Amino acid sequence: MADNETTQTVVFDVSTGAAPTPAGRPQQRKAEVQAAFDGLLQIRKVMNTHVADPLSVPAEWERRQIVRAVALALEAAEFPPSVVDGDGRRTATGYCVTAAERSGTVRVEWMGPRGSGAVHEGNEALGRCAAALGPLGWVALQYRGPRRHWYLEVEPVF
Repeated sequence: MADNETTQTVVFDVSTGAAPTPAGRPQQRKAEVQAAFDGLLQIRKVMNTHVADPLSVPAEWERRQIVRAVALALEAAEFPPSVVDGDGRRTATGYCVTAAERSGTVRVEWMGPRGSGAVHEGNEALGRCAAALGPLGWVALQYRGPRRHWYLEVEPVF
């Protein structure tokens, strides 16, 4: 490599729904998500040799990085992540994955800007999220919290 050339490391950043929109074009993002998800499935094949269907159970990496793993699974299933601007205001409706109170679990909420209707569509949208996570080895239980706000509590199948 010549002295004036530089290398650039590309880091894939999972969309948890608690950050601004990832940089890049939508088609580029879709390809990046698919490549990351395919990589995750390869990890499962290599690490889950003790299971009859290695793709149906989260690998140890996913259990240690549960927020990232669940968010990647949702984005790969083409659910939109919620988005916040630089001031922390929600600007788009979608999933938001955060660590739950109980270790080894995450909370998935359907969030959007004030007045977006996200609260009213949350129950149905979260049901679709749970259905997408199930075949991938995630147990997603749906709850109704304060102010009638729906959320999922997600954990890996053991």
